[in-house]
Amino acid sequence: MGRGSGRIPATYPTREFVEAGGLMSYGTDRADMYRQVGVYCGQILKGAKPTELPVVQSSKFEFAINAQTARLLGVDVPNALQLLVDEMID
Repeated sequence: MGRGSGRIPATYPTREFVEAGGLMSYGTDRADMYRQVGVYCGQILKGAKPTELPVVQSSKFEFAINAQTARLLGVDVPNALQLLVDEMID
């Protein structure tokens, strides 16, 4: 876990925090978000007016848990939650 964490379970917006020792994250799938940005840029480069393009919200999210951090904190991750996780990092 990171310095100054105080051994407090916390949830973060991206998987990178979990890879660095955070307990869990739930947020936008960055690869999907960047793909959407690329589609927008392509439309603009083909002549679309940015003001006429629809606003798009992310529809793909990812959920990650750091199993080692959970053990260090004494947090039991229920099986039901483990079934929902996109990535269990150890």
